Amino acid sequence: MPIIVHSITTSLEEPAEAALSRAASLLGVQAADACIVKTSLDARKRGDIHFVHTVALTLGTPAEEEAAASRCADRRVSLRREEPLEIPRGTRTLEHRPVVVGFGPAGMFAGLLLAQNGYRPVILERGGEMDRRVAAVERFWREGTLDPGTNVQFGEGGAGTFSDGKLTTRIGDPKCGWVLREFVRFGAPAEILYRAKPHIGTDRLREVVKNLRAEICSLGGEVRFDTALTDLVVTGGRLRGARTSAGEIPADVLLLAAGHSARDTFEMLLRRGFAMEAKPFSVGVRIEHLQAEIDRGLYGEHAGHPALPPGEYQLSHRVGERGVYTFCMCPGGVVVPAASEEGMTVTNGMSYHARDGKNANAAVAVSVTPADYGGGPLGGAAFQRELERRAYAAGGGGYRAPAQDIGHFFMGKAGLDASRVQPTYARGVTPCDFHELLPGFVSSMLETGLRAFGKKLPGFDAPGALLTGVETRTSSPVRILRGEDYQAPGAGGVYPCAEGAGYAGGIMSAAVDGIRAALAVMAEYRPFD
Repeated sequence: MPIIVHSITTSLEEPAEAALSRAASLLGVQAADACIVKTSLDARKRGDIHFVHTVALTLGTPAEEEAAASRCADRRVSLRREEPLEIPRGTRTLEHRPVVVGFGPAGMFAGLLLAQNGYRPVILERGGEMDRRVAAVERFWREGTLDPGTNVQFGEGGAGTFSDGKLTTRIGDPKCGWVLREFVRFGAPAEILYRAKPHIGTDRLREVVKNLRAEICSLGGEVRFDTALTDLVVTGGRLRGARTSAGEIPADVLLLAAGHSARDTFEMLLRRGFAMEAKPFSVGVRIEHLQAEIDRGLYGEHAGHPALPPGEYQLSHRVGERGVYTFCMCPGGVVVPAASEEGMTVTNGMSYHARDGKNANAAVAVSVTPADYGGGPLGGAAFQRELERRAYAAGGGGYRAPAQDIGHFFMGKAGLDASRVQPTYARGVTPCDFHELLPGFVSSMLETGLRAFGKKLPGFDAPGALLTGVETRTSSPVRILRGEDYQAPGAGGVYPCAEGAGYAGGIMSAAVDGIRAALAVMAEYRPFD
């Protein structure tokens, strides 16, 4: 039951450890043990940029900690009571080992939890294992040879493997702490436990995922790569089996964590009569600036200070019911080709742990709703595909991407001036006019948003900033309905979860939703014998 002290500040010139003595002084104690559990950067006032820390102090006994916290009248002081991950114990017998579809964040952590508690899960991943996946992706980026089964979207680790490994989340579930601690146990940097905006980095995340997989297998679980789910056998309202590209397997429990790009899986579920609905998502472009210019816009005269991290931003703007926002911001990163279907161009962003690239990039996305695209439960997927086909054509083939500098975009003229910010998209770019490529409501809102963001972050709407498109895989375009027991109506034993099912958005929330689905299974069934 450690004492938690919030809002302890240190200057750019002070070591972070100074926060420890300040927290102890505030309490009037000498801590037996103290550590920083969270650090954020406050750069709201350029003349007063500083770090804000949360410190945990452990004294001799819980009684001493409670007494010390009670004596201190400061509202920044509280006691933390750990909330362990409670494991339910079901009584029903499983006839077959539980099946997990997808080895992204949800499938990984659901599989890990099941394996740690004796359920010996069988995990199906349509893509390849990490080393082969990295080779396939790098070949695509270099040569333009796309493997539809193993790519940026599909394979060990999920789509987040070729991103920044960002672990920021808005959900307040205590399970987030368990996920972070497991990440560290498998090799992620310990700083993710206390950074306000934790990230692992694409390079570090790959090894973490392989280590996690090794533990699942050591505990009796199994990961079958290059094995796509092709159909479900459901009779009498219950799951009986799963058909895969490698043959049929019996199953009475299946956690469906297929990811937001599993369009063929969505189509199969619709044919099978699963309850599904279209949901809002967003589309847009990637924007690139020089990282040094973002740093100046955020930090002013302090830009370049060795204590400051590469600058990050998160911007949003609304006009009526329509929103435009930035997300998946990659300091010192690159824009990456992220297609998973032939003849379609998709962009994403990626950075390594060091975040030391010359450019910064982020998605700038405009919200779209079922009213914008229609077409039933899969209308959003069709909308995405059409934009991706148009982007491929505008790029001139070969998975080149259409691109335009902001100056030309504001003038409504096709053109690309890359003299200041050089595009990082590996397949190359072709000048275009996004007003012609994107739907009118998207391009007009994009222009409005860029101008609004330029007022919030100096230089954001500079003429030399680059736009590369299209960014369509922001979140799942469908929601696969489930009940309070996490099971699909009319298909008992099928547990739709995480981002692909429309219940998460990002690594952390997807991992947590996968854990929730696993806990729902464990609450009903006892471990597999």
